[in-house]
Order: sequence, then C-alpha cells, then structure tokens
Amino acid sequence: MRSFLIAGFLLAGVATAMPAGAQQLVVQPMAGTRLDLSVTGEVTRVPDVAIISAGVVTRAATASAAINQNAARMDRVLAALKRAGIAERDVQTSSINLNPEYRYQDGQSPRLTGYSASNQVSVRFRDIANSGKILDALVAEGANQINGPTLTIDKPEAARDEARVAALAAGRARAELYARSLGKRVGRLISVSEGQAPGFQPMEIVVTGMRAQAASADSKIVPGEQQVQVVLSMSFELQ
Repeated sequence: MRSFLIAGFLLAGVATAMPAGAQQLVVQPMAGTRLDLSVTGEVTRVPDVAIISAGVVTRAATASAAINQNAARMDRVLAALKRAGIAERDVQTSSINLNPEYRYQDGQSPRLTGYSASNQVSVRFRDIANSGKILDALVAEGANQINGPTLTIDKPEAARDEARVAALAAGRARAELYARSLGKRVGRLISVSEGQAPGFQPMEIVVTGMRAQAASADSKIVPGEQQVQVVLSMSFELQ
C-alpha cells in the first residue's frame, strides 16, 4: 500500500520514488480491520502582524498634474511610515494607476473631464498595538485610501507543528474509541497524510476617503485570536 508520511513517522517498508518532499513506502498486507479517520488538530495564537493597504488617489485636469500631485503626497506618506519605524522591507508598492475620467450625458459623446492617479502600498505592521496611531498619521499626511487589516501570524510553523501533534493524538484516541466499541484493539498505524486545512480568516476593515481631520481619532486594531489547524488522514489496523 502506498501512503504519504509526515515527518516523524517511520513505517516498515521499501522506499520507492516520489515527488520531492514526500515519501512512499510499501507496507505489509493488512490482516485485521482497516479504520480510516480524518482528524483535525487545532491551536490558537494571537496575530502579531497586520497587513494594510494604504495609498493616495489624486485628480487633476491633466495626466501629468495628477501624477505629480500623487507622487508628492505619496512621498509624504512614505516619509511618515519611515518616521514611524516601519522597515523598508515591510513596505511594498502594490499598484500604480492612471485613468482618464469622462462625463456622460444622454445623446452626447463622452467628454474628458480629467485624470485620476493612484498609488497603493502594502504595509506590514509588526507592532499591532501602535498600528492605529500610524494609520492616523498616514491620513494626516495625505493617504486617502486605506484597506485592511489582514491579521496574521508572522511565523506560523511552530503553531502548525503543535497542531500536528494534537491531530496525531486525536487520531490515536479516536482509533482507541472505535476499537473498544468493536471489541478490538488498535494495531499498527498504516498510513498518515496531511491535507489542506482552512486558512486564516482575516478581519477586514475598509476605510476610504478619510480626511486629515480624522487623524486625532486614534484608530484601534484589536488582534483577537486566530485558529491554526492541521487536517490529517490516518489509517489504523484494528485486531
């Protein structure tokens, strides 16, 4: 029988070729009853990173004026991020757009009224407690498009490992339950494979058209908790 094995489990068998990152073994024929289970291991963590999109939208009669005004205001926004201690590696341009704007009237051809320019950056806030104050400072410096946050965990692998251990324990306990109910005992573990667990459910806050006067409001971002899950498919032999 072929199976994908997670790290940390060794089953008797002969290794055969598999894609990188996985291992395939041929195990001995099963003599008892096969029990297939799907189990979920779960742990909770407080998010330590907030990812927010911040940008500037400007409008002017000409394309060059719209771009120049946008660049000037965006320079102020980026300077505010730098003053707040946001590292350059945590700021990334996500989009730059220039679009004509038209006025539409019945029975008439569209009339060009000007141009709109936008520049958006993705910002990673590693100090969530102070991210609200930084957002307010960005608004004061000209940011009028703010979207997010997406709250996440910076290094989730340790949490996933805990969830894996919890899933393995849950699978063994459930196998024991079935075995007792059937008057059997749990024999060998035949296979383990890790599936796709649900991703993080981000909290989304969308704020558009903010004015500089709102900067004194001191926006608050509450991280709460997030679940980290790992789903395992496990097969046991009951004897």
